[in-house]
Amino acid sequence: MIKLNQKIDRPSKEAIAAVAKFSPATIHEAQGRKGALSSRIKPVDHGMKLCGPAFTVKCAPRDNIMLQVAINYAQPGDIIVVSAGEYEEAGSFGDVLANACLAKGIGGLVTDTGVRDTVQLRELGFPVFSLSVCIKGTVKETLGATNEPITIGDEIINPGDIIVGDADGLVVVRKNEALEVARLSQAREDAEAGYIAAYKAGKSVVEVSNLEAVLKAKGLVVEA
Repeated sequence: MIKLNQKIDRPSKEAIAAVAKFSPATIHEAQGRKGALSSRIKPVDHGMKLCGPAFTVKCAPRDNIMLQVAINYAQPGDIIVVSAGEYEEAGSFGDVLANACLAKGIGGLVTDTGVRDTVQLRELGFPVFSLSVCIKGTVKETLGATNEPITIGDEIINPGDIIVGDADGLVVVRKNEALEVARLSQAREDAEAGYIAAYKAGKSVVEVSNLEAVLKAKGLVVEA
């Protein structure tokens, strides 16, 4: 017997909003270069973005019954995160289920399997990040766990962790670290704004990044 777990310790709306201000790349760097999901998982449209608490679900390869269960029980704003064994040759999600998600206010889908109907998904604007695009259908046979820790894209995702995605990829932020990660991300953006201002003022990349001594120590000789 498999019991459906609906309970998620979701982060506060304030914590989610604080993290949502920043790109996955900035967050990844700011939190110590950790949390990035595999670069193989990408949005079906480069304009898609998502940020919200993970509703995790384990699916068997080429089987989307538990994905449909997750859609049924997820709450508005949740990001459904599917671990399906990195199986590329299946289209487990398309425009019909995307409409179901939109009707419920679900915040997006992240899956390590395939999706289809990508033209319609782009038109709908529902954020979908997937391992592949595949037209092959799925079955509805095997039950799996919901809202337990899963592995996807080489990262462990816990229910309630914050998932952030844009055109460049995805990053996970642990819910108890969200406000600190937001603070560090802002500090990084402030520093980068200073670098850009220095470039525009005429300073060189080597000067701004304090690389002269490092390059000299490594034996770089600049010939006139």
